[in-house]
Amino acid sequence: MRVAALYDIHGNLPALEAVVQQVRQAYVDHVVIGGDVLPGPLPAETIACLLKLDVPVQFIQGNGEVAVLAEKAGAEGPGWYRNLPASAREVVRWHARRLSAEHERLLASWPKTVRVKIPGAGDALFCHATPRDENEMFTHRTPEELLLPVFEGLDVPLVVCGHTHMQFDRMIGRVRVVNAGSVGMPFGAPGADWLLLGPEVQLRHTDYDLPAAATRIRSTDYPHAQDFAARHILEPPSASEMLEALTAASFR
Repeated sequence: MRVAALYDIHGNLPALEAVVQQVRQAYVDHVVIGGDVLPGPLPAETIACLLKLDVPVQFIQGNGEVAVLAEKAGAEGPGWYRNLPASAREVVRWHARRLSAEHERLLASWPKTVRVKIPGAGDALFCHATPRDENEMFTHRTPEELLLPVFEGLDVPLVVCGHTHMQFDRMIGRVRVVNAGSVGMPFGAPGADWLLLGPEVQLRHTDYDLPAAATRIRSTDYPHAQDFAARHILEPPSASEMLEALTAASFR
């Protein structure tokens, strides 16, 4: 069995469509959607695309879904959500106003983690950020001793995560931890990043028509459509710049 892990799509439908084409070409048997399908410029269309996949699909919640559901319910949400800057809260409110009752029920039904048996790799635990929290941050540079308490005792040889939009493959104690990267908002080279599992672990990168995607995104009424097209499709932040920032914000 071959498993594709698609993380942090963020409503970037053109990127997702390109990745789905490669997923089909790779004869994938199972797909795990690792959270943060939204927020992003084309959320309903992105969800519809994922629901049309012709292989079994499992979804997990990311911090994006948690934030939008909290806003939709009029709840305070977790502490990290209450501390979001005004621009981020604006985006979350935009999604909450447009989220249908059907999609609200769908997102609320997604668990925080799933386990899948990967031939050649054993049981894999899929989470958005860490197995205990959808918003914790770490990179391949975060010291191992800080992460050991999070990954010890999981009883799996492999953990797949996302959240930081940067691919990596590292060991934390006896657990192999692989970041699938981001389909819709990768840091580093423009395109879409994802993960193919079974029997090997393959960090994948997919190119797509960036100018056409940027035009499509700009035509939406998403609050920051122009910025999304410029900074997350045409010229993403550099990997070195974001690695420094994300490592500084990670476990201490």
